[in-house]
Amino acid sequence: MEIQGTVHDILQSKGGVVRTTRPQATVYEAIGLMGEHNIGALVVVENNEVVGVITERDYSRKVVLQGRTSRDTLVDEILSRPAIAVGPEESIEGCMKIMTSRRIRHLPVVDRGTLLGIVSMGDLVNWVIQTQRHTILQLQGYISGEYPG
Repeated sequence: MEIQGTVHDILQSKGGVVRTTRPQATVYEAIGLMGEHNIGALVVVENNEVVGVITERDYSRKVVLQGRTSRDTLVDEILSRPAIAVGPEESIEGCMKIMTSRRIRHLPVVDRGTLLGIVSMGDLVNWVIQTQRHTILQLQGYISGEYPG
């Protein structure tokens, strides 16, 4: 079954709010921002250009497990580079393939150098679930004779 929809569709439904940080920020500041907004990743931007992503996973593996401190470590030291980004026209299925093959959970969405948003694996899974639910309801309506056609 082909999965319908694009990144643009997801951003329309979830909104384009994207939290960012700078490479010069401390990891402590970045983790605080993630906690404040209940998110698992921040897009790292320098001079209006996406340079990478910092995630809770980066924090746990590159700070905690290495005995560093978040107050003394800069985002630039642990962020995932280069940023793997997609355009708004990228398919949901294409995003899932990128995330699976690259073992990442977040994709910045960039169009002509402008950061539009970020999609997570959770966003993609929710999209697929909603799409399947809609298809099932249509089929049930068709079978019961309630479907306009």
